[in-house]
Amino acid sequence: METKFLSSAIGSMPFKDADYAVGVSLKLLDAPIWPQLPAFGLREQMEIQYSEGIPCAVIDDEKGRMFFQTDGDYSEAFAAFYEQYMSAADPDEGTGDFGFAAISDAYSKGIGTLFKALEAEGKKRPWLKVQTTGPCSFALTIVDENKRAIYYNEEFRDVIVKALAAKCRWQIQKFKPFAENIICFIDEPILSAFGSSTYVSVNRDDVVALLSEVVEAVHAEGALAGVHCCGNTEWSILIDAGVDIVNFDAFSYGETIAIYADAVKAHLERGGILAWGVVPTSAAIREQTADTLAAQLEKVIDNLAAKGIDKGLITRQAIVTPSCGTGSLDAADAEKVFALLSAVSQTMKTKYHF
Repeated sequence: METKFLSSAIGSMPFKDADYAVGVSLKLLDAPIWPQLPAFGLREQMEIQYSEGIPCAVIDDEKGRMFFQTDGDYSEAFAAFYEQYMSAADPDEGTGDFGFAAISDAYSKGIGTLFKALEAEGKKRPWLKVQTTGPCSFALTIVDENKRAIYYNEEFRDVIVKALAAKCRWQIQKFKPFAENIICFIDEPILSAFGSSTYVSVNRDDVVALLSEVVEAVHAEGALAGVHCCGNTEWSILIDAGVDIVNFDAFSYGETIAIYADAVKAHLERGGILAWGVVPTSAAIREQTADTLAAQLEKVIDNLAAKGIDKGLITRQAIVTPSCGTGSLDAADAEKVFALLSAVSQTMKTKYHF
């Protein structure tokens, strides 16, 4: 699919006003997002935001953390979850209704606020983007009562991947009336540590399988599946998982994508997209202009094209994003991120006559 440098974003914003955050998204992004707003508290944090309804999830407000209670009898809770999941997801007899996986206002101010704004607009936008924390980042970050990553408990890991897949499908269904095309990003920042000593026991095939299950859920709703990783990783993992969009930090790690030129070439030739996270989400944003960032984007695109990939293919199948979420920035820096993102997108469209 040809995206021609359309602009979108990752998820988090630092703003304390949901209407304002949604306004920024609708005004400055070609593919608006619902903003994740960690300023509203613990339940809007990256993993916790998607934990609602997952069996045995415990949120400890006093200690500001979440964990899974695995030492009791969870058989009934798991059975109830799988019954709900299969009644919706069964390809032959399922209802297709993923309302059981809804994310409520208590866990997201942004979803409801964007929904109301789109209702008020009363039109279909060409693009919208939704997102979920990926199964690897979720399961390797959240622990059990003994502080062991829940990833290593295969029973819980399976529930988590299905819960996240269901939340993707619910989001897509919710926003489908408002967009011709929906993108769903699976945010996997932890994959930047894949292969390190910390995660030496994390198997590549397992990562591909977990991602593939969520990607297939996104595809089942007719949406495009992207994976975002804000550090360096083995990019071919994402391509092997069947994603449509590979999103990476093109400001700090733009050259790394060319290391996997053969996989990237196959990805692009089958219609895949690269989402270039060229706008930094750090204090570095203060030193940048639309021209410096467009030059950086041109440089890393040329670096990839030099590996024998048609530049026209790269540019037609390109999205421009920030390098990561903006939730940890101050409001002024975040506003500059989105302003420059919009400007870089327009600069590249003009240059390539899109």
